[in-house]
Amino acid sequence: MNEDLKNKKISAISLGCDKNRVDLEKMLFKLSEHGFEIVDSVDDANIVIVNTCAFITPAKEEAISNIFDMCALKTNKKLEKVIVSGCLSQRHMEELVKEIPEVDAFLKAEDNENICEIVEKLYGEKSTQKKKKDGRIFTSRGSYAYLKIAEGCSNVCSYCTIPRIKGKYVSFEMDKIVDEAKYLAKNNIRELVLVAQDVSRYGEDLYGENKLVELCKKLCKIDGIEWIRLHYLYPEKITDKLLKFVAEEPKMCKYLDIPLQHIDDDILKSMRRRLNEVDTRGLIDKLAGEYHNIALRTTFIVGYPGESKKAFSKLCDFVKKTKFDFAGFFPYYREENTPSFYMDGQISERVKKKRFEKIKEIQNSIATERANFYVGKVFKVLVDYFDENKGEYVGHTEFLSPTVDFGVEIMDNENIIEGEFVNVKLTGFDGENYKGVYYESSK
Repeated sequence: MNEDLKNKKISAISLGCDKNRVDLEKMLFKLSEHGFEIVDSVDDANIVIVNTCAFITPAKEEAISNIFDMCALKTNKKLEKVIVSGCLSQRHMEELVKEIPEVDAFLKAEDNENICEIVEKLYGEKSTQKKKKDGRIFTSRGSYAYLKIAEGCSNVCSYCTIPRIKGKYVSFEMDKIVDEAKYLAKNNIRELVLVAQDVSRYGEDLYGENKLVELCKKLCKIDGIEWIRLHYLYPEKITDKLLKFVAEEPKMCKYLDIPLQHIDDDILKSMRRRLNEVDTRGLIDKLAGEYHNIALRTTFIVGYPGESKKAFSKLCDFVKKTKFDFAGFFPYYREENTPSFYMDGQISERVKKKRFEKIKEIQNSIATERANFYVGKVFKVLVDYFDENKGEYVGHTEFLSPTVDFGVEIMDNENIIEGEFVNVKLTGFDGENYKGVYYESSK
């Protein structure tokens, strides 16, 4: 690569999910190894990569807004090149090329591997020798990293666009995942957050049987890794074997992210979810009983086609009674080329908004009640970063997933070190984060 091109600085805007974030981090590493300088701020960059999401309408709107903002900077000569990656580019490539010609390159997933050659081509340069080394440039603050264990999805949920965007579920080879985890550990990562569209199905396509527990056992043996967290497990795949392992293995975070989506049988069937109401309640009872030490995060969709007042009321009662540690809610978005797009019984936006606000209020009250239960107790906290504006450290416990759940804001103390574990006494909860003070070293 010539010297002029080496002087080009590259920044990125990550709007995609944590799975897309992993792809972006690998692209940035390739660019850095190739000789480009990676910078944090768009203001300092010559080239910007906008990494996008296209799962639901608001995500697409956010992505397009950011793309237009970057194109405006390019028009005003404050940027030279704008590159768009991620699911929006994958899903709407042809329309985007026509509608936003100011973008220099739209990438599909298979293009990520060749990002260096793509940038060189944009500047009229011949492709130089590829570097074989793989790695990551971390775009999140803290000593945790997302470890993607599969791509795509074979669950044909009626509302979801992911199978069309990402294709069928494909597990990554176990040895390669373990090697990447060892690389992360050598780069001072202390917590692995395992992600895929469906973590709970890992290995079935590749090995003919479920291998999630076996994979986790291997990851637990890696020196330097102290916490392993599981995100996005489908409820029908939650076995006693998995629950027992999570409950008993010291390195496994006592935390599971299990999207339930609804509790009404008719809605679940229409959504093409595989667990019915009785089995869902059975799983919840098990988690509340024998495995009560495992925190549960879940998500629900409100306003799905055909959701009657009775079905919505049943969902509200389920949330009230269960008292989930964490629950997220999404109003149903009518996405083109999904089965639910063509269904009768579409709910008006007004009703969806009303239902969304009501159930969110129910959960907010529950979350505050549960949060206050932990105040006064001491927990092991992984310190993520120092917030200079507040003059406090920010971290998370094993029952709080970073950036997803509440954080822990810790009063400044000379014994606290970013990227290390400390014991913190929780002193309060302000509705958004816990407050805490240094208690004693966890070492």
